[in-house]
Amino acid sequence: MRRAVSEFRMTVPWGEMRGQVWGPSNGRPVLCLHGWADNSGTFNTLIPLLPKDWRFVAIDFPGHGLSSHRPDGCFYTFPLYVADVRRVVEALQWKRFSIIGHSMGGNVAGIFSALYPEMVDDVVLLDAYGFLPTHVTDMFKNMRKGINDQIQYDNKTNERKERVYTYEKAKERLKAASPFLTDQSADILLERAVREVEGGFVFTRDFRINLKNIVNNNMEQCLHMLSQVKARVMLVLAKDGLFKTFTLPNGYGDVIRKSWIDQKLHQLLSGFVIHYFNSTVLPAHPGFETLNPELQRQFTANQGKTADNTMPWMFLDWFVPVYLLVSVLVLAGFGACLYFLEPGLQDAHKWSNKSLRHQPLAPTRQTHCRDDDSNALL
Repeated sequence: MRRAVSEFRMTVPWGEMRGQVWGPSNGRPVLCLHGWADNSGTFNTLIPLLPKDWRFVAIDFPGHGLSSHRPDGCFYTFPLYVADVRRVVEALQWKRFSIIGHSMGGNVAGIFSALYPEMVDDVVLLDAYGFLPTHVTDMFKNMRKGINDQIQYDNKTNERKERVYTYEKAKERLKAASPFLTDQSADILLERAVREVEGGFVFTRDFRINLKNIVNNNMEQCLHMLSQVKARVMLVLAKDGLFKTFTLPNGYGDVIRKSWIDQKLHQLLSGFVIHYFNSTVLPAHPGFETLNPELQRQFTANQGKTADNTMPWMFLDWFVPVYLLVSVLVLAGFGACLYFLEPGLQDAHKWSNKSLRHQPLAPTRQTHCRDDDSNALL
């Protein structure tokens, strides 16, 4: 299943940010944020399952995919990723929009939603809690290590060389780093993860994304940011995903889940996965190919309907009240129920009555993507 897609390009002070765009310019705006070391290809097979009259923009974060690397000497930190999102929505002229964020992109979405609560309607967090806390004692260890690693990297500028691979070797290298990737998901990511050079392919990502993040928040700071979020939030966690292998501070998972539920969480689907429903939704990562059997059955039963502008699986919280309303009308014998069953009208009733009138993409000056540094990862 494929949908028409166009390339997103916008000029930034250090080069260019790239991405992909689906849907009409006046559609409901949704920003899609990928995870660490991934790219906007993450969403290539999810978007076709979502409403066709929405506007989806999936970006490549700087240092990822086809976007330019940050300038020499710069760090990759969450505040800078949040600033990247702010630049993008400014260029798009979006005043209010929704966010789908996977892993690192989900944490960027959480921070952005806390800093700019007036701009975000809804947030879907895929295998992310929205905030990533660090013990206070580790915050300064990480800062020290990150600074030292950056300086050491900068001092070896003349020694860095791009490694050239055949396409098959590049795929093997990618799958070795993420053993659960299928051939299909690897091919999707490689569309924007490598570029062709003489003799083969080199990876486009900036090696510096691997260096220790020097800006961290402790649990108290994370919970305070969470309290500032005004958007409706859906939290979807993978059964064998990031948090099975990534250790969080004591009890943080339980605390953050409770905080979301107490405050604004609409739907918590733990024990199930987003990435690649049997290689049909998103590029796979560890643990993302095992789906709760009951949820898989429900997804399979409704998969054909989601392509026809009906409500996609991840927004069931809005579907339920509308479904009940339609059922009452049917039981009462009102002829008006036919209106709700008319193709193309269901989405308008399954979501809020907020205006969907949004300004189209702002024209941006197009330039060729500039790689400021060598790309050595993998």
